[in-house]
Amino acid sequence: MTSAPAPAPLCTGTMSRYLGWAVPLLTLALAACSPSMDWRQVKPPDWGLSVSLPCRPASQVRTVQLAGQRVEMTVMACSEGGHTYAMASANMGAPDQVAPALAALAAAAQANVQGAIQAQVAASVPGMTPQAMARHLSLQGRLPDGQAVREQVLVFARGLRVYQITLLGPQADAALAKPLFESIEVQP
Repeated sequence: MTSAPAPAPLCTGTMSRYLGWAVPLLTLALAACSPSMDWRQVKPPDWGLSVSLPCRPASQVRTVQLAGQRVEMTVMACSEGGHTYAMASANMGAPDQVAPALAALAAAAQANVQGAIQAQVAASVPGMTPQAMARHLSLQGRLPDGQAVREQVLVFARGLRVYQITLLGPQADAALAKPLFESIEVQP
């Protein structure tokens, strides 16, 4: 992975609603999951996607401002081995909203951990719609309680639907994220 400068966020104050509930949901997931690995394919309805998670995810749906548009976003998250595994998705409704939404999701992930980008590459998910803003970010930062954390984030799209797949924890490196990211299946 090569380092690249972080893009300027395409959303402002309204994204704080997303930030305001994403971190508590991830924190809740840390306490809610079984301590033993139990990988399972998760196929949320209407997402056109399946992802393998090592634990049973909790789900939350909210209407949020994403890249200047009100959308319904679903977040599913669970915790295993001190790490949180999460997936989020929203239908943007119009093609010109997809790229700004991907940039906003990446910016929100970085802001959630007050993080610095350690590496960034173009996302490569079989079946995804090509998008310049689709990417894989490796971040290093801190949780609101000050705990040091690493984060692997993959943002991409299929058609009008945007996705954010995340691994967050003290040792969340590319090797730990590999089984998660390689399990992603975009449905036709």
